[in-house]
Amino acid sequence: MKKYVFLWSGVWLGAILVISTMGSASTARADELRQILRGYKIAPVHLNLRGKDWELVGLGSYLVNTTGCNDCHTHPNWALNHNPYLGQPEQINAAEYLAGGRQFGPDPVDGHTIFSANITPDKTGKPAGLTLAQFLDVMRTGHDPDVSGRLLQVMPWPLYRWKSEHDLTAMYEYLRAIPFLLDNPNPGP
Repeated sequence: MKKYVFLWSGVWLGAILVISTMGSASTARADELRQILRGYKIAPVHLNLRGKDWELVGLGSYLVNTTGCNDCHTHPNWALNHNPYLGQPEQINAAEYLAGGRQFGPDPVDGHTIFSANITPDKTGKPAGLTLAQFLDVMRTGHDPDVSGRLLQVMPWPLYRWKSEHDLTAMYEYLRAIPFLLDNPNPGP
């Protein structure tokens, strides 16, 4: 009798575990779907979805546009007369969106002036000219893709390196979908 009680207790415990896991998974999936849809709503530029993963682009937009990428990689951040910090209606500067050019001052290691990079896709469709593997390396290690051995001094890679590979891949896929822009012609602080 005890044997059957333990057996049924184990079966019920297993069923509860499976059901709760399924509930968590569906809740997590619903949250990600909300982020994907929100990502499309907040994308400040037209997206080229041809040959791209729709879900990754939407999630990538959500992550890029809510984690501060625009703060450094777009200069100026806000379209003329659309700076919410001045009480104006908010509108991101789509004309220079993620084309780099924000000046940060001298590099503490070699003294050169630090500018944020243009992370729009190059003419081959690669964000900042990087393959996915190179992008993941930059985001995880902070290695400057342009200068061997140099660490990016302003990029908050110590924070981004903790993002999942799925999240970073989504960010990359979104960056592949935004318009190509030349380097910002008006860099500044």
